Amino acid sequence: MIRFSVVTITYNAEAVLQRTLDSVLCQSYEDVEHLIIDGDSKDTTLAMAESYKRQSDTSDNGHQVIIQSEPDRGIYDAMNKGLTQASGDYVVFMNAGDTFPSADTLEQVARRCRLAELPSDERPGVLYGDTNMVDNEGHFLHLRQHRPPQQLTWRSFKKGMLVCHQAFYARADIAKNVPYDLRYRFSADVDWCIRVMKETERVGLPLSNIGIVVANYMEEGTTTKNHKASLRERYLVMQCHYGAVQTFLLHCWFLVRSVFRR
Repeated sequence: MIRFSVVTITYNAEAVLQRTLDSVLCQSYEDVEHLIIDGDSKDTTLAMAESYKRQSDTSDNGHQVIIQSEPDRGIYDAMNKGLTQASGDYVVFMNAGDTFPSADTLEQVARRCRLAELPSDERPGVLYGDTNMVDNEGHFLHLRQHRPPQQLTWRSFKKGMLVCHQAFYARADIAKNVPYDLRYRFSADVDWCIRVMKETERVGLPLSNIGIVVANYMEEGTTTKNHKASLRERYLVMQCHYGAVQTFLLHCWFLVRSVFRR
C-alpha cells in the first residue's frame, strides 16, 4: 500500500488549523502519515494538534500523527524539516487553513494513478491536480485561475505556477534530495516545484495528472500578504530556470495580456 506523508506547517494558527486537522482525520485512506511542524506557537495551536493526535491515535483510521514544535527560520525551513522526517512514498503539503475537498481525496489519488499496481521504481515522480480557492472560513470561492495542463513539465511554469503547491504530490525519494532554497522568503515553493520536476525528468519518470480537484487552498496566505515581494522573487526564480531574456519577454506578454483583459 502506498503511504502518503501529509505535512502541515503551523505558527499561531489556531484560527484556521482545526479544519485542516479534521480534513486529514476523516480521510478514508489508511496509510497516512501526518507531520505537523510547528514553529513554537504561542497560542493554542500546539494544544489543538495534541488533541487531534489523541483523537487520531484512538480512531481506527490507520493514520500516524507526528508533532514537532520548535523555533524555525520561516515556513520553508519548516517545510525542509517536514521533508527530512517524511517516511511516505509521496509527500504533499497541506498547511493550516488548507483542506482536502472530500473524505476520499487520497483514496482517489491512489486509485486514479493506479499507484498500487506500479513497481516502486516506475511510479510517477509527481502527481498533480486542480485546486479550489476558499476564504478564511473555508467557504468555496472559485476554481483556481491557473489550471494544470494535461501534460505538465518543468517548462510549463514559464506561464505561471500552473499547479498549486497543495495540489503537487512529489515522490518522497525525489523530494528529499531537493530541499527548499531558503534564499527565497516568499517563492521557494515555485522554485522547489520546478526543481522537483526537473529531477523527475532527469531520472526518466512521468508526471501524472490526477484529473480531479485535490486541494482547497486558502486564498489569503503569506504570498498574497506580501504580493509585490513575492512577484519580485518569482521573477528571479523564473530568470534562474528559464533565462533572463525569455523571462523578460514573457513578463512583457503577461503585462500586455492583463491590459487587454480589463
